[in-house]
Amino acid sequence: MKIGLLSPPWATVPPPGYGGTESVVFQLAQGLTAAGHDVVLYATGDSTAPVPLLYATATAEWDRRGSGEVELPHVMGGYEALAGCDIIHDHTLLGPAWALASDYDRVVTTCHGPFSGELRAIYRRYGKRIPVVAISHDQASHAPEIAVDRVIHHGLDPVDYPAAPGDGGYLLFLGRMTPEKGVREAVLAARAAGMPLVIAAKNREPAEQAYFSEQVKPVMTDDVHFIGEVAGEEKLAVLGWATALLNPIQWAEPFGLVMIEAMACGTPVIACPTGAAPEIVDDGSTGFLCSDADELVSAIHRVDQLDRNLCRAAVVDRFSTERMVADHVALYYDMVAR
Repeated sequence: MKIGLLSPPWATVPPPGYGGTESVVFQLAQGLTAAGHDVVLYATGDSTAPVPLLYATATAEWDRRGSGEVELPHVMGGYEALAGCDIIHDHTLLGPAWALASDYDRVVTTCHGPFSGELRAIYRRYGKRIPVVAISHDQASHAPEIAVDRVIHHGLDPVDYPAAPGDGGYLLFLGRMTPEKGVREAVLAARAAGMPLVIAAKNREPAEQAYFSEQVKPVMTDDVHFIGEVAGEEKLAVLGWATALLNPIQWAEPFGLVMIEAMACGTPVIACPTGAAPEIVDDGSTGFLCSDADELVSAIHRVDQLDRNLCRAAVVDRFSTERMVADHVALYYDMVAR
């Protein structure tokens, strides 16, 4: 089968640092190719995924993300370039609207954000004519009126995330420097538990920097270390050597790749029971789900009792690229047969 993957114009595939959607597109491109399918990627011209690449946007437009002036020409060019594919799998926001207006068929779209606000109305319209993939059952549950075709959890290749002993003696926060990610809550929990904390966070945007200066930095102590955004070998190292990933998420995140990245390295996850976290973390086995600050502290004190091998096994069994690809291929064949 010839499959066209349409990625947003905001980051490269794979992304150099933060970029959940582009990371998933990269895994899907690699996995589909390994499964014997012909994959064509339409992304930014500076993408480096090892599959045939087409583009109209020469370089990633991170600083202009959300701009229709950037995204609309990108998706219009994408649909024209991928028109000869058996399936177009669209990971952009505006692309499906162009598909509907232009009568493209055999298009599927994945929503990587929450079904809320304008997105909810948009995907309600998409779902009537284009299969919509949700990335968690929790995400789908917030908008039952959207005709979600199926739920497919994200996956990764465990080979890319080697198991590590986790004996670095620190907790890790890894993500964006924003209130909804719970950075301040992570600092306070680590302090209360008497454990060092490493914060590896994207802190580029003015709002992120303001949150860090006003809410996070004032509660940091000498054993809280902010190291900025990490990628590649540095990211694998901080994940693998951490005692646990501290992820006190403050919103209903539709998935949260960082949790399965940590688990793939053998690192248990301490999270709040909101969003997709209960679908990812097996409470008491691969981590703990904590409803308040006291439970977070208690979990930190008990996390060394967990078997790190079970964390990695959960990713291999339930969150691998191979499983994600198989789920998507089943969808693609269903679409061709309709």
